[in-house]
Amino acid sequence: MGPDGSLYDCDDPQFWTAVLDCYKEAVRAKEGKSRKLVALDAWYQEELPDSIRERKEKYLTRNELVKLMDWKLMRGQFRPRLQSLVATNSEELVKQCTAAAFSLLPNVEAAITELNRLKAVGPATASAILTAGAPETTAFMADEAVAAVPDLPVLQYTLKHYILYLDKIRACAKRLNQVDALSEWTPHQVEMCLWTWTVAQRLCPTILPSISWKAPKVREGAEDVRPSKKRKANIH
Repeated sequence: MGPDGSLYDCDDPQFWTAVLDCYKEAVRAKEGKSRKLVALDAWYQEELPDSIRERKEKYLTRNELVKLMDWKLMRGQFRPRLQSLVATNSEELVKQCTAAAFSLLPNVEAAITELNRLKAVGPATASAILTAGAPETTAFMADEAVAAVPDLPVLQYTLKHYILYLDKIRACAKRLNQVDALSEWTPHQVEMCLWTWTVAQRLCPTILPSISWKAPKVREGAEDVRPSKKRKANIH
């Protein structure tokens, strides 16, 4: 654990593993009474990656994109306008853009720029698409995970901000892999841990591994990660 109690600065892979083991409980806590998020999350974390891997070339279908958006909005902040807008993308365009984006990796900037051609797909949604098919390279830009990364500027849903965040996530994964001979930490796993850390502190702190020091402070803005009124029209 870092000197200020932040998970990001922790160099103990066993502690990170313990936090990752709390992920599903944090999802259940986030789900509340909706009874939909747990199933959607299992689909995103397990079924969708398998479907993408089984294809000759990686891509998403239109229905998968719509379902991914449902998952993203239920796991974060609900924006019904994005739900209806993403459904207006054609099957052909979704397959074309997502296939092209995956082929552009590891050039994340180019891949996200390609995905931005799709309606309702901004950098955050694009990062979710890429992470479903390439978790070893990318990480989802979840508000709660971003809030748990130190020394980032105020959250903006831009490609520049995403790259700053991803660089930090990759650096953390590299650091963990240097001290953990038993696991291969991916950016996506680091992001899941940080999301769990932030959500569980707010909703179900007792599920987190016990620590003897003061609980870490969530970075300012993490309790209410909604963008300002000025940014509400932004596509994530």
